[in-house]
Amino acid sequence: MRLERLELGGDPVAAAARVRGLAPEPQSVRSTAAEIVSEVRRGGDAALRALVARHDLGGCEPPASLRVAASELDAGLLAHDVRDGLQVAITNVALVADAGVGDDVTVTLPQGHRVVLREVPVRRAAIYVPGGRAPYPSSLVMGVVTARAAGVEEVVVLSPPPIDPVIRGTCALAGVHEVYAMGGAHGIAALAHGTETIERVDVIAGPGSLIVQEAKRQVSDSVGIDGFYGPSDVLVLAGSDADARLVALDLLAQGEHGPGAPVVAVSDSSELLDALAAQLEELARQRPTSQPAAFVLALAESPREALAFAEAFAPEHLELVGADAERLARRVRAAGCVFVGAGGATAFGDYVAGSNHSLPTGGSARFASGLSARHFRRRFSEVHIGEAAGALAAAGASIARAEGFDVHAESMEARVGENPPS
Repeated sequence: MRLERLELGGDPVAAAARVRGLAPEPQSVRSTAAEIVSEVRRGGDAALRALVARHDLGGCEPPASLRVAASELDAGLLAHDVRDGLQVAITNVALVADAGVGDDVTVTLPQGHRVVLREVPVRRAAIYVPGGRAPYPSSLVMGVVTARAAGVEEVVVLSPPPIDPVIRGTCALAGVHEVYAMGGAHGIAALAHGTETIERVDVIAGPGSLIVQEAKRQVSDSVGIDGFYGPSDVLVLAGSDADARLVALDLLAQGEHGPGAPVVAVSDSSELLDALAAQLEELARQRPTSQPAAFVLALAESPREALAFAEAFAPEHLELVGADAERLARRVRAAGCVFVGAGGATAFGDYVAGSNHSLPTGGSARFASGLSARHFRRRFSEVHIGEAAGALAAAGASIARAEGFDVHAESMEARVGENPPS
């Protein structure tokens, strides 16, 4: 177990950068992803099948269709307790996602015309569900349920083969439209650009390996994406009255996501940090699944400095534990999701709290948001000029001519007359 202690020393930004620097530098996969995306775009189904054989099936021939048959998607594949838990997750994620769906808004302008701000769902979206060490039905729920709450007509899942029965059962439970047994950059490319047998989508969302995320970034000129999800992290801002054992368990839990990022606690209480270090030493020995890049315990001079450090670190998950820390909740601006109070373990958010667990990582919570219905909806303006043409043309034509666009001015002025078009 790697345990780092540090004092902020009045420079929270430098301290946050130092902690981020404890994570290993990721290998560049940009050129590999670009080559795969290009192969699928040029070669369609034939190229896709060859890539599935090479990357997903260890050289074996893929089945005749990469689409999973509906008969293989059955909620009966789920153990009763898992199904019950997923039903709680589905209900809560849907309720939170529903709250993020906006209504159309009509704005009447001073000249008498109106602009309607319309919000509509995309027609077709894909959710990437990682394979690898274990099935991740929770990631499926976060993406699929949010897309359905947004009003998406067709929600597609892609996941590397063989697709675990838990994933196939969850697809049935969540109401997925199509499932494709393919992963990696080639799966992303196929859904972004389409092939002879696979219809392209409008948005691709979901976590995945580094090459999956890089592929999402590379196709983002052709399809909407939710963001770039790197290694998961947590920062616990704890007061002197926090329970050191509970904080240690939360750090250890987040460390189960692997060595890609540090897990961090900051406090203005050296006694709390000492107790936390002791708890980590004791608990980590029996919890080998927790292997973060490092456990970092940072001492701040005050809650204000602790919050400044948290803001500079911009964690994916921020926990505020203890009376002084919890009072800071309304001042937080840079975090993917905030958990307030001793009962607010990040693990609840990973599964059943209703908040989405697809969150900005690597400090991108300074400017990015977690997955929500907004990622599957788009806004546009519907403009009704009517009798306001005269007033608007007088204002707009002068601007157009100042920019050298005389025909723009003429186009507006042509609407002005005895019988202007409605």
